[in-house]
Amino acid sequence: MRELRVALVPGDGIGAEVVGEAEKVLRAVAESAGDRVSTTAFGWGAEHYLQTGETLPAGALERLSGSFDAVFLGALGDPRVPDNKHAIDILLGLRFRLDLYVNHRPVRLFHEKLSPLKGVGPSDIAIDVFRENTEGLYVMMGGHLKKDTPDEVATEIDINTRKGVERIVRYAFEHARRHGRAKVAMADKANVLIHAHDLWRRVFRSVAAEYAEIEATPFYVDNMALQLVRDPRQFQVIVTSNLFGDILTDLAAALQGGVGMAASANLHPGRIGLFEPVHGSAPPLAGKNVANPMGAILTAALMLRHHGWEDSARRIDDAVGWAVENDRTTSDVGGAMGTREVGAAVVEKLLAGA
Repeated sequence: MRELRVALVPGDGIGAEVVGEAEKVLRAVAESAGDRVSTTAFGWGAEHYLQTGETLPAGALERLSGSFDAVFLGALGDPRVPDNKHAIDILLGLRFRLDLYVNHRPVRLFHEKLSPLKGVGPSDIAIDVFRENTEGLYVMMGGHLKKDTPDEVATEIDINTRKGVERIVRYAFEHARRHGRAKVAMADKANVLIHAHDLWRRVFRSVAAEYAEIEATPFYVDNMALQLVRDPRQFQVIVTSNLFGDILTDLAAALQGGVGMAASANLHPGRIGLFEPVHGSAPPLAGKNVANPMGAILTAALMLRHHGWEDSARRIDDAVGWAVENDRTTSDVGGAMGTREVGAAVVEKLLAGA
């Protein structure tokens, strides 16, 4: 019997609702296969922060790394914490302090009716985006001079190390080779960011030379955004920087039906991973049973896939595809069901096919 130990951090807003449905799906698919997923909930989020002043407790990373195989994180964000300190400390804290340098966003279209592009179907959109996750503009180095005056100056420093760039580029090529993907594209802005993204171009060329069977193409990021809308069929694997990856993956999510259908993983091979649906916490929707749980459910599948449970991950994907095809979905993707009802439909389909 396989076992996966998962730390659940439901988060804020709709986070607890969609994570709850993903947990039900995980249990159903595991039990029907004779496996076990054990979960432990941690109440880190806005409510905990407002009550205690604590974001991540002391020793949290050591406990997570020592006792669990994965962390499943719901959305973070609450208007009662306007500076989002708790979200920054928890999400970026886990990413940076665990050195989870890979952000993997698979882009899959489950039915052509979810695509905003005419004539584009599921076979046309199968893209894996790999975003560098621990460097770039997200390291929050910089500052203000003469803040709140007419002469204010604000700076943000873009950190790019050769080690950081090379390991994410190499990860993308290794993923392509393992999964039989023929193309890797890179998004940069080397024509303007002549130092930082010249480094990206040089590393990309150097690593690509070791994977002669894979077509390697650099794109300026603005052109890639255009090309993703014009013809997403040309992309299979994309690798890019932290900021550009953040932007491009939301654009790509629109190709699969919106951020409510988008999953992600934060990874460092050989270490505990952090898995999260990519939509926001949407406080106005919390408690109304209207949030789309598919992103969380597909994140559960992605988590299983990264732990070698390919059979169970594929069963979840198939159940989601069935739900989309039969409009067993929330209103944002064409259905008329609530969060709990969608989760129940996916579980029902999983158990029926067990």
